Amino acid sequence: MQTFLKISIFAVIALLGYTLFANVGIPQVRPAPPPAEEETIGAMSMDQYIVLGKKIFEGKGTCTLCHNPVLGGRAPNIINMHATSEERLKDPRYKGKAKSGEEYLRESMVEPSTFVVAGFGKAGTNDTESPMPQISGPAVGLKPAEINAVIAYLQTKDGGKATVPLPTGADAAPAPAAAEAAAPAPAKTAEEALGKYACGACHKIGAFAGAVGPDLTKIGSKDEVYLRRAILDPNADVAKGFPAGVMPQDFGNKMTAKELEMLVKYLKAQKG
Repeated sequence: MQTFLKISIFAVIALLGYTLFANVGIPQVRPAPPPAEEETIGAMSMDQYIVLGKKIFEGKGTCTLCHNPVLGGRAPNIINMHATSEERLKDPRYKGKAKSGEEYLRESMVEPSTFVVAGFGKAGTNDTESPMPQISGPAVGLKPAEINAVIAYLQTKDGGKATVPLPTGADAAPAPAAAEAAAPAPAKTAEEALGKYACGACHKIGAFAGAVGPDLTKIGSKDEVYLRRAILDPNADVAKGFPAGVMPQDFGNKMTAKELEMLVKYLKAQKG
């Protein structure tokens, strides 16, 4: 019994000794804090910036909802673009201010009605008004550096050269790591949810004038079951004249229950 106690006491003393040595005797290596967001962006290479542009094009920018080579017909196919931005400048109908391909791409995003590719204007406008929302506006809300990242992606996806500057300082877009780490806060109002999920990029509703998807200003005539299904399973009931598979089908995973119900109540109140 005494031998057992001696062994146990020795084991405890040895364990405490190793623990103390590990925490005091060995210099502790403390990981450096993550770089500030602006520092991360400032260190971004052009290749990383182009990758960011592709992510924005396919994600936050909601560009592929309309510029989609599979669906086609809704907007010019810039994924497999047959005419370069420089060639667009030579179109006799072009009356904008752009002098280069980079300027044309930026103008087409922030002032989309400056030049509308033939056949892709709002119905009844003779291609003088674009259905595309201003992507720096509330419907999409891209920052200047995010717009530049998309331009860099579009310039290089077919083997061209990016001419945009890398972002610095306050104009910097969120770094990919930072953007993925921080989930967006839940919307507090239905209007805020419309902006958060870019509903106004396609639909006319509230303060938004989207013209790509169905007009929702009179959607309140539908019952709440229909409205809820239209958000969670958009292909269940597709409006006449609009193709299936365009509206995002993952809102059920992205929205909180409160956001969903706020939107349903808001839509129900839209009686035109």
